Amino acid sequence: MSSTDSQTNTSKEDNKEAPAKPAPAKPAPAKPAPAKPEEVLPAFEKEFTDRIVNQFADDVEVGYVKENRTRINVKKEKILDVAKFIKDQTPFDHAESVSGVDFPEDKEIEVVYHLGSYTDNRYSKQILALSTRAPREEIPNPGNDSTKLPSLRDVFYSVEFHERECFEMLGVYFDGHPDNRRLLLPEDWADIPPLRKDFRNKGR
Repeated sequence: MSSTDSQTNTSKEDNKEAPAKPAPAKPAPAKPAPAKPEEVLPAFEKEFTDRIVNQFADDVEVGYVKENRTRINVKKEKILDVAKFIKDQTPFDHAESVSGVDFPEDKEIEVVYHLGSYTDNRYSKQILALSTRAPREEIPNPGNDSTKLPSLRDVFYSVEFHERECFEMLGVYFDGHPDNRRLLLPEDWADIPPLRKDFRNKGR
């Protein structure tokens, strides 16, 4: 074979098209995430919280409904009416405790009544947290500023000392309470309420 023929054959081989590369496989479509099962609320607790919501509509909201534990958040203007309804229309007959939380970012102080029942064994393990909020003053003057709520003492007698403690520790004055005196602090206490988040121990 001459060199010319060899070059011609080589040229023909070079001109042959290279085999096409297979197209990359398309990724499999993502499987849709399984739908979350709808939360099933405990029927016993849901029944009495529904009664409260149906009675007061937009003035209340359900915080949570769990076994033996429920929470209802109430506008402060309606806290007395809601408390009376609960006392008259459900077996919750007393307040086991009253707690408070300072929310300086929201400019509010929350008060939570933890209600229980002595009179109905079906409710013996139930705790209903009845919550409301009062305005929070930047410079508090307890009893003489806007940080006030209606007292529930005439509805649940057991709150008498608990509300007094919230008054002195957080500065929430309870309108209608028969004895808004200090309970634990000295009468000449001149600092801000000590459970507010802006309270600082002197010397620290």
